[in-house]
Amino acid sequence: MEEEKVELRELERSSDDKTRKAAKPPNKFERIIQPCIAELVGTMFFVFIGCVSVIENVEAAGRLQPALVHGLAVAVMVACMAEISGSHFNPPFTLAIFLCGGVRFAMVIPYLISQLIGGVLGAAMSKIMTSKENYKNATGAAFTILQSDEQVPGAIFAEIAMTCLVTMVVLLGAVNGKSKSPMVPFLVGCTVIVNILAGGDVSGTCLNPARALGPALLAGYWDYHWVYWVGPIGGGLIAAALVRLLLGDEKIRVIMK
Repeated sequence: MEEEKVELRELERSSDDKTRKAAKPPNKFERIIQPCIAELVGTMFFVFIGCVSVIENVEAAGRLQPALVHGLAVAVMVACMAEISGSHFNPPFTLAIFLCGGVRFAMVIPYLISQLIGGVLGAAMSKIMTSKENYKNATGAAFTILQSDEQVPGAIFAEIAMTCLVTMVVLLGAVNGKSKSPMVPFLVGCTVIVNILAGGDVSGTCLNPARALGPALLAGYWDYHWVYWVGPIGGGLIAAALVRLLLGDEKIRVIMK
């Protein structure tokens, strides 16, 4: 009888220990440092793979090769790191997610810095991997499609509209409680693919300042670089406004509750 009581107490202690461990909040590393590392690494590999797909693009493949590579890379990285950092990998995504209540303000600047550093590292990796001739011919996968001022209005509109679309997919699929979906990595990847296929010849379909900064810095190509900041950031803010005002659930929506 006494032995049974001892065993019961040990089981209760073990159960209490497991409960305390399960309820233990994330430590500082998991709350702050690890998410930033995930954003840096995720952005780095996305930009690396994306740049290589452009630099080594077979001419006969046209936009299909870069479209598939960028979209699939996004899908894979989002699926792998969503539970660590939320898998933003894109400054406009971070700003829009913050505005919709999906990330704390204290993490916004660290995320943005991590993404931009990751973009530069990814571009550097692509330069190391590819031949000098191919790298030079592709201008390091920097966005060179804009050659005149006449192209700028259409390119800015394309970057705004396409970034708005993919950001809405992120917000509705990952942040909005009413429409959250476990398929969000697939949905975001597919949206990137169709955007590049649709708008590649208009603006190059950057949609991500971190993707633009790294190659521009490594290749020294800055012509019309500002377009790839103004367009994507504008598109991300419009998407956030649409979700906050019209498309979001009661928790996110600020009007007509």
